This record gives sequence, C-alpha cells and structure tokens, in this order.
Amino acid sequence: MALTQMALDSLDFDATVALAEKVAPHVDILEIGTPCIKHNGIKLLETLRAKFPNNKILVDLKTMDAGEYEATPFYAAGADICTVLGTADLGTIKGVIKAANGYGKQCQVDLINVADKAARTKEVAALGAHIIGVHTGLDQQAAGQTPFADLALVQSLGLGVTISVAGGVKAATVKQVKDAGAGIIVAGAAIYGAADPAAAAAEITALAH
Repeated sequence: MALTQMALDSLDFDATVALAEKVAPHVDILEIGTPCIKHNGIKLLETLRAKFPNNKILVDLKTMDAGEYEATPFYAAGADICTVLGTADLGTIKGVIKAANGYGKQCQVDLINVADKAARTKEVAALGAHIIGVHTGLDQQAAGQTPFADLALVQSLGLGVTISVAGGVKAATVKQVKDAGAGIIVAGAAIYGAADPAAAAAEITALAH
C-alpha cells in the first residue's frame, strides 16, 4: 500500500481551500505546494489544519538554509511533513530533521537537481531523514523527464526510508509507481486538472492502496 498526496498548487487562498474540501476525503496527505505556501503563508496551513484533522499535511518549503529556524514554526502550526532540498548543506538538512523530531513529525529530503542522488540519499538517511522525495519538476517534465529511473535508483539502495514520488503521476501510472517501491504517490495536475477532482483523487487512491 502507498499513501496518496495531493499537491495544492494554486496561489488563490480561497480556491486552495475549496479544492482541498473536495479532495481531502479521498487522499491521505494534503500538500501545500511551494508557490502556494510562499504566496499565502502560514495562515493557509493553520486554516487547512483546522479544517482537515484527518489528513496529514505536507508543507513544501524546499528549505535551502536556516533549516531548523525555517521549519520549526510550520511544525508548530500543524505540518506533519516539511521538505528540505537535497542540494542544501547537510547542516541545513540536519536542522529540519531536528525540528521534525522535536514535534514527532517527519522531514522529507527532495532530490530535485541533486547530481549524485545515491550518495546524498545515503548521507541524509544516516542523518535520520524520514522520507526521500524523488521529484521530477515541472520544468523537467516539460523536457520529457520522468521519475522512474531515480525511483529505481533510490529503491535499490535498500535504506528503509519511505520514498515519495512526484512528477506527472496519473491514474495510468500509479500501479507502476507503487510496484517500483514508492510509499507516497503525489498527484497534482491529474487531480486538480480533472473535470471531477474528487473522483480523480478517489481513483488514484484506490489504485495506490
């Protein structure tokens, strides 16, 4: 079984909450995307936390510096997972892990643009990272890239960390992603771009579970 995560990428506060209301019953994790959290701030996290007590919430901070200092207020406000960039200094990553552990929460290390993904995954797993994010960004997707090779690489290391996969995942590829070892499957456009986002979310979650 893999958990499903819905990426909330709109900059509009009310539209984000409205979309979350449609999909929250049908996914495990609500993700506040990076542009969304930068634009709307911690108030959006507080609003979603109050409205959706049964969902985990990931805040995609993509922290690059001042790890513990940046992540702590988000964990305090109810985030279950915060992200830090794998390209950040190990001290920064260690700081986010420390903040997560202080609240009994989780830190996800995003491998986007990491050159040596195997080496960095081993390093951050040794530091206690809870989740490794295999992430093919929007600009990389536009160039035709997919997350499958990176997923296979990280899975082959056998480190026992949860692997999250994001990057163009849709209903047709969910089973392939799950079978390849993903513990968390992230869908964005496949849900919010659908005519019926709730139905699309339910379909993807049924396939993942």
